[in-house]
Amino acid sequence: MVFGQVVIGPPGSGKTTYCNGMSQFLSLLGRKVAVVNLDPANDALPYECAINIEALIKLSDVMAEHSLGPNGGLVYCMDYLEKNIDWLEEKLKPLIEDHYLLFDFPGQVELFFLHSNARSVINKLIKKMDLRLTAIHLIDAHLCCDPGKYVSALLLSLSTMLHLELPHINVLSKIDLIENYGNLGFNLDFYTDVQDLSYLQYHLEQDPRSAKYRKLTKELCDVIDDFGLVNFSTLDIQDKESVGNLVKLIDKSNGYIFSSIDSSAVEFSKIAAAPLDWDYYRTAEVQEKYMKDDEFVQQTSRMQ
Repeated sequence: MVFGQVVIGPPGSGKTTYCNGMSQFLSLLGRKVAVVNLDPANDALPYECAINIEALIKLSDVMAEHSLGPNGGLVYCMDYLEKNIDWLEEKLKPLIEDHYLLFDFPGQVELFFLHSNARSVINKLIKKMDLRLTAIHLIDAHLCCDPGKYVSALLLSLSTMLHLELPHINVLSKIDLIENYGNLGFNLDFYTDVQDLSYLQYHLEQDPRSAKYRKLTKELCDVIDDFGLVNFSTLDIQDKESVGNLVKLIDKSNGYIFSSIDSSAVEFSKIAAAPLDWDYYRTAEVQEKYMKDDEFVQQTSRMQ
């Protein structure tokens, strides 16, 4: 029985950073982690990639050969992967015995609420390789600052949940940066718990662009309320407590916690006692900044 995560979300929501940080965090817990890059447009990977779709097909080659744009090229790549799923299965076989899998998917949202190819790839892997996967749907937290964008994020999350039919966790990523985009109209709990959306109507009507669509927006909010499926967890990928809380939710959703309860308890005891030191970005500029900050702190301490 193999466990893992399907990491999805719009462009810029932090999928690659998430896979980088999550893989390091889980490794510190003692899990053997393998990251599988299935995004043919992601050519600057900050993490060590166990399997890379570019070994099978490259987006740049598809665009040049078939005169397609980025969106059409990504759809073609997912279709090609579905038809050559045996390639991915062969690559996964050496990993499934003792690895926890992270699948880094493209950011084109149509692949996950409209087209069937990505869903077919996931379903075939689940059935043939007995995988226990949870979909982690990342949404940039700054969308909460705009009522219209927040409703769009809710609708996207709901559509994706219904389309993929997987254990599913919606996550507001970059929660540490949310205040940089302005004040929220309500407490954060309103946005994470998706409470009565009728309260958004006033804020929507203050924006001339949204006011003329208020009837449509109201109907969409009613659909979201009627399903009652969408809520959000929050994530600051640089905060160990935030990442740890999300891991606990994921382990419950895909059943990992029930596969070895004693082992899970031991794992989380490792992060309770002492701070962890793991590098999320692994880029020279960020590392240099951290080194300068550390030198400044040490100098200040000596002066004191």
